[in-house]
Amino acid sequence: MIEPITLRGYDLIIEEFNFLKDELKPKVNTEKRVAAELGDRSENAEYHAAKEKLRHIDKRLFFLNDLIKKLKIVDPSSLNHTSVNFGSTITLEDLDTQKELTYTICGSVESEVENNLISFQAPLTKAMLGKKVGDDFKITLPSSKKEYEIIEIKYIPIYDLKQHIKTKEDFVIH
Repeated sequence: MIEPITLRGYDLIIEEFNFLKDELKPKVNTEKRVAAELGDRSENAEYHAAKEKLRHIDKRLFFLNDLIKKLKIVDPSSLNHTSVNFGSTITLEDLDTQKELTYTICGSVESEVENNLISFQAPLTKAMLGKKVGDDFKITLPSSKKEYEIIEIKYIPIYDLKQHIKTKEDFVIH
């Protein structure tokens, strides 16, 4: 399944992949080799720690490589936001409670549910896609059905809303 992502999100994934592959893995391989030279591997904590760390790095590299193959860079600023689309920020009214909710649609890699950045694959998103201001829609939740009206659709860059942007320090596997 193709996964949309912004250019900035894609660049961060590539940066993490390259850091793990070109910097961290060679460093940990060296640590493992140095620890192995200390003698008996069966009781060598440094050797086993480095070996375990390499396993985690390889798992993450495998995951990122698989993810990269599925990603499609989409520039949400170039999309029409007169209807709900990737990158749209949507204000909804819960028709039962009259409470307003605001969500921004992004790729799953960039989502932060706690900050109302929801995945393109989320059921709520799927129910909203293509809808316009004034449209009502229903969504079935595990415990109930909800009905919403779209109050506003606008474009706000996803990375202006994100609270958790990975840095090189976040790429390190401990």
